Amino acid sequence: MKTRDEGDKMMIVIENDWLKVEISQNGAEVRKVNHKKSGLDYMWTGDPAYWGRVSPVLFPIVGRLKEDRYQLDGKTYEMSQHGFLRDVVFEVDEQTITDVSFRFESGGRYLNVYPYDFTATIRYTLNEDKLVVHWEIVNETKEEMYFSIGAHPAFRIPLLENETIEDYSLHIIPAANKNVMEYEIENSLIREKEMANDLLTIPLTDSLFANDALIYSNIDQVTLASNKSNHGVEVRFEGFPFVGIWSKYTDGKMAPFVCIEPWYGIADTYNTTGNLKGKYGINRLQPRESFRAEYKMKFI
Repeated sequence: MKTRDEGDKMMIVIENDWLKVEISQNGAEVRKVNHKKSGLDYMWTGDPAYWGRVSPVLFPIVGRLKEDRYQLDGKTYEMSQHGFLRDVVFEVDEQTITDVSFRFESGGRYLNVYPYDFTATIRYTLNEDKLVVHWEIVNETKEEMYFSIGAHPAFRIPLLENETIEDYSLHIIPAANKNVMEYEIENSLIREKEMANDLLTIPLTDSLFANDALIYSNIDQVTLASNKSNHGVEVRFEGFPFVGIWSKYTDGKMAPFVCIEPWYGIADTYNTTGNLKGKYGINRLQPRESFRAEYKMKFI
């Protein structure tokens, strides 16, 4: 059980024989993952020249709202892309050498942008070369609550000095007995496309994210791996309705990272009415009810 200071951020350290992980109390955000056996650091550095975050948790929306606003019970609220949970300071609830749980209680502080009180718990557990991420959201309001939640971890590429971005590929495993839907994104809003075909392997190129993120439904796993060294990361998220895959694209090139983002929610569609209760992909939670979800990152 360790902690260390990084400027104004308290970093919590968990580790086992395979991995050492550093997590900030700001946003309960994983900042570093070091593989002790390979010596590799897997997470993006957070260089603001490209993208200043590393693995934010998205809540109570995923993606962007049309005109950055929504309506609920006759009132209009404004909220920026991906919501506000990524910017709050969590309390450490429980901690061991290989496990830590972060907790945030809204306590009426965000009612001007989101008219519900909630408790969010984010737990990180090490299991050999895997980091297991568990979310729990509790509705603390006396009415039905509407929300989305998503992950946004960014993984550094290339991992080795003798590699390039073009040496890496995405390997996708669809959910069993379900049809995969692909979505196109324009101006941060989405619309459904035809059924995605030949999804199993997608080579990385500088132009892959020229039109923003790749977004799919009914996917169980995405692996980002080098074709040379086989090093990479496997993200498994059975039961999640959506996944986004993204890198910053600027000046004709992609940034040196890829985000693999399991989501319970998605950006607004072009034909949205703006009513949160009818938002595509929205989740509902009864008073005092809990929502739980879990995904795993394996570092290869």
